[in-house]
Amino acid sequence: MDWGMKNRLGRVIKGGRTVMLAIDHGYFLGPISKLEDPGKAVGPLIPFADALMPTRGVLRNCIDPEADIPIVLRVSGGNSIIGKDLSRESITTSIEEAIRLNVSAVAFSIYVGAESEHQTLMAFSELVNQAERYGIPTLAVTAVGKELEKRDARFLGLSCRIAAELGARFVKTYYCDNFEKVVEGTPVPLVIAGGPKLETDLDVLQVVSDAIKKGAAGVDMGRNVWQNEHPVAMIKAIRAIVHENVDAAEAHKLFLGEA
Repeated sequence: MDWGMKNRLGRVIKGGRTVMLAIDHGYFLGPISKLEDPGKAVGPLIPFADALMPTRGVLRNCIDPEADIPIVLRVSGGNSIIGKDLSRESITTSIEEAIRLNVSAVAFSIYVGAESEHQTLMAFSELVNQAERYGIPTLAVTAVGKELEKRDARFLGLSCRIAAELGARFVKTYYCDNFEKVVEGTPVPLVIAGGPKLETDLDVLQVVSDAIKKGAAGVDMGRNVWQNEHPVAMIKAIRAIVHENVDAAEAHKLFLGEA
């Protein structure tokens, strides 16, 4: 790994851990609750995130260019929540555009087992080819579309390993039972997604804690942070788990003290 690649990846995953903030949901979900105005939603959270994951449109129009935060740019799309095939994604942003936007990494969803599996895997491979040329890390997102029941260790282990085999420098996936098996079979860092909003604040923190204990490098959460009634308190509590190895119960106390 050359210096540029190490530097960019090291800005996102600092000391082996990261708290990424996902705000790319609008590319297929539209203006969902609490993310109608992305700049307003994310502004107070930026000081506590290690990296931000937006689309280029949101980055250009909603994020302060003076904000000192690494960008993991969502560069896949072409689908929507009301479309027939949610897995039908392609590359939407050129690598030259990513360079102009001064990003630290690029992100693309792969849909293993879906109708468009081959299309997304080949498109991701092409993205890796382009990004490696300029020393830009690629994040593979192991998407499951609307089929949330696919989130088990066997499926996620397959998806994450395929992503790594195709050249992903790090992978975003879901936490699941036997998550350590997914980690063991994936030779690049894993960050966990939050997925749909969980029922309680403690549930969120417990998932983060369990994932870190079983080998995750960190999180890339969105709805479970900025849809929370106290988003700053939540991201601070998550940081305590990821960067200070605080357990879920102690992090919950910190959350309640900040909320």
